[in-house]
Amino acid sequence: MDQDALDSVAAARAEYTRGGLAESDLLPDPIAMFRRWYDEAHAAGLHEPNAMVVATAAAALPDEQSAPSARLVLLKGVSEDGFVFYTNLHSRKGTELAGNPRCALLFPWHPLERQVRVDGTAAPLPRAAVDSYFAVRPRGSQLGAWASHQSHVVSGRDELRAAYDEAEGRYAGADVPTPEEWGGYLVRPESVEFWQGRPGRMHDRLVYRRTSDGWRTERLAP
Repeated sequence: MDQDALDSVAAARAEYTRGGLAESDLLPDPIAMFRRWYDEAHAAGLHEPNAMVVATAAAALPDEQSAPSARLVLLKGVSEDGFVFYTNLHSRKGTELAGNPRCALLFPWHPLERQVRVDGTAAPLPRAAVDSYFAVRPRGSQLGAWASHQSHVVSGRDELRAAYDEAEGRYAGADVPTPEEWGGYLVRPESVEFWQGRPGRMHDRLVYRRTSDGWRTERLAP
């Protein structure tokens, strides 16, 4: 990258003026607040408002550092218990969550100058819940789950195409069952932060923290 391009990156900025977030705007619990903001993101026509970043890290061994990793996935459920997503259990995220269930979620609703950050713990979903969701996925996605051993090295597109064709032939005229390596997680939140952009980078950051007595809210400096 040349210096002009670097200067252009450094100069890129926008003033956030869409609104603010006051303590009086908060609902009693973060899940209800999340649903309000999600509904507003959906009503605003944001592309895939359920897209979220999932950040994980392997369990650190003695004298080793645990490198974090992050990727976009789709939120597939939210309840008072937490946030649900599905994935290959043998993927990098699945392997890391098996050893270290602590994770973080991020919903980047930039057109609304908002983001929601979640810190929590992921637990595998019951098999019945996984099977129930898998059964309503598009058939192409079902076959893709059989064809792709997520995060594993492949020789190229031809190998993936051949694996997909094999799965398509194997289940021709039949329902596609759930692969054993495919599953899902419920992320139980310990903290949920609602971030609203403000002018002068004086953003509003209000966070719910779980306590033994329920949820406590705090304001963070931007």
